[in-house]
Amino acid sequence: MTAMISLDALTRRFGDRVAVDRLSFEVARGELFGLVGPDGAGKTTTLRMLAGVLPPSDGDATIDGVSVARDPERVKHRIAYMSQRFGLYTDLTVLENLSFYADLFRVPKSERGERLDRLFRFSGLAPFKDRLAGALSGGMKQKLGLSCALIHQPEVLLLDEPTFGVDPVSRRELWLIVHEMVAQGMTAVVSTAYMDEAERFDRLALLHAGTIRALDTPVALRDGFRGEVLEARVDRPREARQQAESLDVVQRAAVFGNHLHVTVDDAAAASGPIARALGGAGIAVDDLHQVAPSLEDVFIEQIAAAEEAR
Repeated sequence: MTAMISLDALTRRFGDRVAVDRLSFEVARGELFGLVGPDGAGKTTTLRMLAGVLPPSDGDATIDGVSVARDPERVKHRIAYMSQRFGLYTDLTVLENLSFYADLFRVPKSERGERLDRLFRFSGLAPFKDRLAGALSGGMKQKLGLSCALIHQPEVLLLDEPTFGVDPVSRRELWLIVHEMVAQGMTAVVSTAYMDEAERFDRLALLHAGTIRALDTPVALRDGFRGEVLEARVDRPREARQQAESLDVVQRAAVFGNHLHVTVDDAAAASGPIARALGGAGIAVDDLHQVAPSLEDVFIEQIAAAEEAR
């Protein structure tokens, strides 16, 4: 597939700090691509450069052949960029916000009715079109922001953590909108810190400290995981992690809520020593068993490898 977005050693520095360090990858036309990582990984800075909002310090990126470094204004007409704090006008109604962005993007009057109907159908905001944006819930504000970003039918959609702080129902509805737009041919790059959302992407880049630690499909990333994973419910997760990491049979351990994930070479051989060590430390262990590696396990492995390489 041909590339819609291409990054070539894209770099951004803020003083002595390198926020994005020589990123190079391509996003195909019609692909749903993810930038996944914790706060400070470089996700927002990368999207701001792709949107033509922030100039690169070095390197370049192109949107359908247009350089973000040399011609950022031409890029802006091809994309929709929704930042974490999208600029809704709280003293305008839902419909007035949409109309304002239609004016801003010079959407022809003859096409507005059809586009508004479509966006209302996607977002479910039609019953609230006369409500002030400031009176909407957090999830509804995000859906309105996304609708405003889509009013000019862009070729590329750039979303910066669109579901952050949004309730589970609104998160699902936002993703339904994004998937529908991609199914109709739009290219989307979405950043998230939620590993469960990473499963939704066609491909994703795991970012850490401004660099790519891994880039592939979710299935390929999980299949490439080195080792096997044991999971158990424990009553003192942090103590359990420290106890597990002290064992020779354990590569690393991580806490997910009240569950402990332990990476080992051989799950069958390691389960007994781990259970005995945790039990001997007075830690209650419930149902220690092998599970398939998750993307969180993959990411923790990549971060550990990066720290060990320093």
